[in-house]
Amino acid sequence: MYAKVNSMGMQGLEALPVVVEADLSGGLPRFDVVGLPGSSVSESRERVRSALKNAGLDFPVSRITVNLAPADFRKEGPLYDLPILVAILLASRQLKADLTEAVLLGELALDGKTRRVNGALPMLIAALECGWKTAYIPAANAAEAAVLSGITVYPVRDLAQLLRHFSGEEPIAPVVGKDHRSADLLQPAEQGRSSASGAKQETVDLADIKGQFAAKRALEVAAAGGHNLLLVGPPGSGKSMMAKALPGILPSMTYRESLETSKIYSIAGRLPPDAGLITVRPFLAPHHTVTEVALTGGGGNCRPGELSLAHGGILFLDELPQFSRRTLECLRQPLEERQVTIFRQRYSATYPCSFMLVCAMNPCPCGYLGDPHHTCTCTEHMRSAYTSRISGPLLDRIDIQLQVQPVAWDDLRPGNSAPPVEHSSAVRLRVEAARALQRDRFLGTDIACNAGIPGSQVRTYCRLTKQAEQVLAQAFDRLGLSARGADKILRTARTIADLDGALELDSAHLAEAISYRPG
Repeated sequence: MYAKVNSMGMQGLEALPVVVEADLSGGLPRFDVVGLPGSSVSESRERVRSALKNAGLDFPVSRITVNLAPADFRKEGPLYDLPILVAILLASRQLKADLTEAVLLGELALDGKTRRVNGALPMLIAALECGWKTAYIPAANAAEAAVLSGITVYPVRDLAQLLRHFSGEEPIAPVVGKDHRSADLLQPAEQGRSSASGAKQETVDLADIKGQFAAKRALEVAAAGGHNLLLVGPPGSGKSMMAKALPGILPSMTYRESLETSKIYSIAGRLPPDAGLITVRPFLAPHHTVTEVALTGGGGNCRPGELSLAHGGILFLDELPQFSRRTLECLRQPLEERQVTIFRQRYSATYPCSFMLVCAMNPCPCGYLGDPHHTCTCTEHMRSAYTSRISGPLLDRIDIQLQVQPVAWDDLRPGNSAPPVEHSSAVRLRVEAARALQRDRFLGTDIACNAGIPGSQVRTYCRLTKQAEQVLAQAFDRLGLSARGADKILRTARTIADLDGALELDSAHLAEAISYRPG
């Protein structure tokens, strides 16, 4: 007796259809799973056997062969428990149901209850694109299904409930979703304020940062164009505080960004409970002991790392020289290509990782080099060893590099006559206006913001006045810029011009952009 049901599998960010076939034949009792299953899939045999018995059903006493087709990619994870069990029930004639246009996903507990699986969102989107009409998933994944329409999704609590649904005794209420295909991918996602951590994301308001007007301006420029940022200054100058203020001035996530980020978190098993889409830009701050694999991704099943989890948001590396040099060098290619490809023995996976890299560091080991109020105690060798941990090619990929000065007492004392401070909400309005100009400029392309302009198109989008051309030529020779460094200046100047609402880049825009590069 033979039966088959549809399921899905993940290979990186790509969801692929999988056919689960079950064949019952004579001979000594045996239960085999073939089709290149991983160890967790092979363990499905015991979970399925126990779930059937505890649900009051008969486990077939025969030779059972389950095939996961196609067999040319490895099947990982416990999500095949439910489709394997249903296929066995169909083959043993204990269940009668037409599932030719249905897809099943789900892990089973030994008592027959379903458990959440990773990657439900991208797999449901792929099932919808395959033309399947219905889906049966664990009830714990229902929030992910709520962002879709066009496919009827039934949240299954346990095996007994599923069987009552098939018999017509107690139909399961489907999840009510929305049509992601008709959504405007460039419009802001609905603001449920779902953060990657599952909790409300706390940010610092720019008004809470005393003084540091040059640094605040650099934050605004970085947010407006999606530029990478490095803050260098003594301890207590507010570098970490400024980095935490950056999310508060970033524009809202577009629907496309929200969907892509949510898919990555779903695959990684990091999507918050009861959250459909992540609508708050991620802010990740890994400790300096993070490994290369944790940063880029990997493991036996090529899971996404911190770079991909920061997609659409910010990756903050505090105390940059404390990270191992090998770990930092892993950033170079992803920063250029906006994606990371992980190779393992059996397969590879590519994940998007378009993020803003924000770094903070002291100017020397003791932190007081150049501080007017403290004396640096480091030797020249100590300073050289400290700064050499960060390679020149990596620094060349950071658009804005700013020296942060200590906060002056006049900025701290009550009742000072300093210029009125701006709240993050006011700065964010200017940032969103600049991003709106960029959306119109790059309409119909894959470019999201000025920082992502390809090198071959920099001159197309960054038109210079004659005076600005001369300023750039002088800076190129004086600073010893590379071709990449010159392009970084042009992209930054393009953002400064967008904040001014200017079409061409003049000498003032170039001068400010050049000031963000080290001399």
